[in-house]
Formats: sequence, structure tokens, C-alpha cells
Amino acid sequence: MDFSENQAETATRLHFMKLKEIQLKLLLYFMNPLEKWIIRRKFPLKLAIQLLKTVFVTFQLCVFATYRSADVNYTYDNKITFSHLFLKDWDSSLEVLSFPPSTGPLAVYKQDTFFEFLDFAINAHTNVQEAAIGSYSYDTLDGVNASIKFCLDRYSNRKTLEFNKALEFNKGTNTSCINISGASPNFSSKEFFLNNNFTISFVNLLEAHLLFTLKTVRFRDLGPFKSPDCFRFDVDITFNNRGHDGQLLVKLEAPITRLQCKASKEFKEDSRLEKFGRSGVNYIVIVLCTSSFFLCCRAIYRARQLKRESIIFFKTMRNCEMTTNDQLKFVNFWYVLIIMNDILIVFGSALKESIENKQLTGDAWNFCSLLLGIGNLFMWMGILRYLGLFRSYNILILTLKHATPDVLRFLLYTILLYAGFTFSGWLILGPYNIKHSRRHRMLCDINGDAVKLLDVIRSSCGD
Repeated sequence: MDFSENQAETATRLHFMKLKEIQLKLLLYFMNPLEKWIIRRKFPLKLAIQLLKTVFVTFQLCVFATYRSADVNYTYDNKITFSHLFLKDWDSSLEVLSFPPSTGPLAVYKQDTFFEFLDFAINAHTNVQEAAIGSYSYDTLDGVNASIKFCLDRYSNRKTLEFNKALEFNKGTNTSCINISGASPNFSSKEFFLNNNFTISFVNLLEAHLLFTLKTVRFRDLGPFKSPDCFRFDVDITFNNRGHDGQLLVKLEAPITRLQCKASKEFKEDSRLEKFGRSGVNYIVIVLCTSSFFLCCRAIYRARQLKRESIIFFKTMRNCEMTTNDQLKFVNFWYVLIIMNDILIVFGSALKESIENKQLTGDAWNFCSLLLGIGNLFMWMGILRYLGLFRSYNILILTLKHATPDVLRFLLYTILLYAGFTFSGWLILGPYNIKHSRRHRMLCDINGDAVKLLDVIRSSCGD
């Protein structure tokens, strides 16, 4: 009897110790960082890293956004410059994005006008170094006037028989190009094509492209460093005849490519110091985000272990199962959000470092902006977790948490209504009114944002 009593007492004591152990672990797990710091006297490392990360990532983003904005503006301004230099009849009103548009698109309606556009662009390219304010040069080793490539995209065979209006048609297309070099001041493209047996059939024509390349140097005026940047513009003047509606739409595109400059020693020293500063910030951000990533992963792993212990305890000691809702409380979605922003910012910072070392160009800028922008958004959303340490903010966060399902349902209803109005309005009204020809304009109508503007359009049309 004494042995049985001792055994029962030991089992009770073990059960009590296990209960206290689980209670202590659960109590510590569901405490916030400040409460853990007060009780355990343990420095909140994750909180400190998050604060440091917020400062450095925001600083990195501000610097990157400043330079990115300057690059985008520089590219757009050069495109406008090329439009004034190489496009005949270009007008400044075409640069302003307004609704309704103040003027129609730049287009060619006569064959003679088409050749006049070509002559204007070719002559402007020949004299660009003397006429342009910008420091443009030809993409050749000796800087001598480079050749221009003229290409035609057209149907292989398309002919209309006048006597019975029958159409001989081959759906195949082909591209033919010719180089134009040594153009004189009074160059005539019509005579040049005739002398070189290069025929232009506007019946078969899909697109015509006038292609040439220019180089330029930009001296940046951002911050204390003035190191130059070198670029190459691949200018493409397109005459679009795919609609075959009697007009050739004229458009100029100028994709930009960053080049390696051959600068003086002084500029190289500035460039080296600037590179050291930018790279230092990038590496600090990568280290902080990597540390945050591993700490959050460790916390999620420990929470998973604690959940498993709790499930076993309640099943063996209390003979009950934990509900799914109780198990989800062990998943800290704030940590998941922080892990996501850490991954995005690390990849974005690595891509930013490659771009700034001029190893990547082009679309890498946009992809890097996407990674850093979304990562920064998630990072600031993660800061909301630490606002929950204060009672007044915690009430607001809990309110948002409980209201989220209703907000999502409301968004679903809104999307369904928006889709219905958009498709029906686009189908019924779109072909007849410029106001309903685009999706975002339909949204403005649904919101009532542009009712006054619509009345102005109707008044001008005499409706």
C-alpha cells in the first residue's frame, strides 16, 4: 500500500511539474518582447534587428528611389529631345498626357509626306552633333557619321485586282532592310530607294522602322559625387500601318543602355567612394535581413515544437484534443510577413548591387524596384506588430484583425460589380465614346469622379 501510494504521489508530482512546465512555456511564448525582457532580463534581439533594419532599408530605398527617378526622367527627357530633333511636325502638345487629348496622334496620310518624314529624320541624324544642345555622338570608333538602317515589315504577297476587287493574299510576312550611309544635306530617301531598287508597297506594308544609335554622357548632380554616366540610345522611329486604315502612326522609342565610361582619375576616385558607400549600405541591409530571417525561422520552429508538446500534453494528461483554431495560435503570421520581406529585400539588394556595379541594365531596374518596394511595404506592415505593445494601438490592431474577413467580403462584392459594369459598358459604349474606351476610365465613371468632364465632352459634341 505504501509503495502504491508513493507511486501515485510521484505520478501526481510529475504531472504537476509537467503542467507547470507547459504553462510556463506557453506563458513565455504568448508574451510580447517587452514583457519577456522584464521577466527574463533577456535583450529583445529580434526587436532591435527589426528597428535597425527599418532604418537602413528605408535609407537604402530613399537613395535608390532618388537615383531611379533621376534615371527615368533622364530617359524620358531624352526621348522628348529625340522627338523634337528627328520627327517632322512634332508639337509640344503631344508631350502632355491629358484627357480628352488636346490633339490627335502624330500620323502620316500621304506617300510624299512619308518620304518627307524620312528625309527630315535622316538629315537631322547627319547634323545632330552640330544642331543638338545635348552632347550626342555616333556609336562608332572614330565618331564619324554612322549608317542608318531602314527596315520594312510587310506581307509576302498581297495584291488587289482592280477590275473585280478580288484580293490575292499570302499571310506570310518578311522583313527587308537597307543601310543608309553618307547622306548629303539634301538627301532624298525616295531617290535613294529608287537607285537601290528598294521598293516600298504601302498595300503590303505593316511597319517601317528607321533605326540608328547615339551615345551620350551625363554628369549627375545628385549628392557630393559628380562622376559621369555614359549611355547608348537605340532610337527606333516606327511607322505603324497594321490597321491599314489610311494612316501611318508615327512613334519614337529610345531604349537606353548604360556603358562603362573612360573617366579621368578625379572622376574615378569619386566613383570609387560613391561605390563604397552604396555597397556598404547594401551589405549592411543584406546582413540585417539575413539575421532577421534566421531568427524568425528559429522562432517559428520553436513554436512548432511547443505546439507539438502541447498537443501531446493535452492528449495524454487531459485526454482532449486541441482545436484547429488553438493550433493556429502557434503560427505567428507576423514572423511569416517578416520572413517574406527579408527574402524580397535580400534579393532586391543583391540585384541593386549588381546594377550599381553596371553588371545588369534594362529591365533589371524595374525588377529591383519591384522587389525593394514590396519588401519595404511588408517591412512597414510588420512594424504594426510592435505597435501592439501599447494598449491603445493594440485595440486598433485587434479591431482591424477582426474586421478583415468583412473587408475581404466587401472587396469581393465590389470586384463583381466592377467587372459587370466594366465589361458591359466597354462593349456597349466603348466603340462610340472615348470616355468608355479604357478600363480605368470606366472605373472613374462608376466612382463618379469624372461626371463633369463627361458633360463637357457631350457639350462639345453637341449631344
